[in-house]
Amino acid sequence: MASNIDESNCLVDENEAGSRLDRFLLRRLNGIDRSLVLRLIRKGNVRVNGKRMKPEGRLNLGDTIFLPLSLRSGEPSSTKRAQEEHTIPQHILNSIERLYEDDDLLILNKPEGVVVHGGSGHDAGLIESLKKQLGLDELRLAHRLDRDTSGCLLLAKNLLTLRELTADFRVRDVQKTYLAWVEGHPYPYAARITSHLSKGVVRGGERMVVSNDEGQESVTDYQVILLAEKEGLDYAMVALTPHSGRTHQLRVQMQVQGHAILADGKYATQEAQKSAKKVLGCKALALHAWRLKIKHPRTGALLDVRAPFPKRWQKSFANVGYELCAEAHF
Repeated sequence: MASNIDESNCLVDENEAGSRLDRFLLRRLNGIDRSLVLRLIRKGNVRVNGKRMKPEGRLNLGDTIFLPLSLRSGEPSSTKRAQEEHTIPQHILNSIERLYEDDDLLILNKPEGVVVHGGSGHDAGLIESLKKQLGLDELRLAHRLDRDTSGCLLLAKNLLTLRELTADFRVRDVQKTYLAWVEGHPYPYAARITSHLSKGVVRGGERMVVSNDEGQESVTDYQVILLAEKEGLDYAMVALTPHSGRTHQLRVQMQVQGHAILADGKYATQEAQKSAKKVLGCKALALHAWRLKIKHPRTGALLDVRAPFPKRWQKSFANVGYELCAEAHF
């Protein structure tokens, strides 16, 4: 890592005023890995005027930025070791199903338990590991999935494609459909949920998302797909189509409706989590990004990609009276 910042502090000049903190550092430090920058910012090792700032925080003219030794030493060894030692194992990468691929796009069926990018306690994630494996420096995430959410994950192979996809996401010209096992039997069987979500509530050291009047408007359509047929089972499978992209949107909205997603360790009750594990075999969040419909950014063709159900759901289907069918379409 060849740094062009040689001192422990640097000042924000008029050309950089208004920049995001993470992007400022990526421009001012040549060849640094983005996951390292994000990790150090989130841990509070980078300070702006002596205070912590989020990666997306905006800088003002004259701000003083303190940099830790790892960002100003000019030695590449620490970053290189982090990239080599903290990557997803090769056998896991090789097992990930590619649902669609061409010169511009890559759509994967992400397994549960895999983080998509470094930061927030993870040195590296799927994107960093794929960049290294495929040798694609411009490979970028077009959107994100939570660690325990499986299913369709869209990546751009070049920056032009990324810009086009970002614009499509901004105007909601991308349709995503998730499948989830939830508590209870939602009624009516199809409806639209509109709520306002905001971040910032801390429980047990974790940041939570809550529904309140000060939050951002969040809209999701749901449809009940399956009801547990066996007596005494109060569970359902629902299809969820979000029309906004808030953090934990589906998880919070279903929890507020009284139908928390099963095995959700952050928002479901402990009793529901135990019951889900015992009855349905849901040890991880029962949320799957099943379908992705996008317009190809270069050709304009409509892509309709579906990710097969997680294998662990076989037990869930059997326990509620259904057999898992690989050809099932809703």
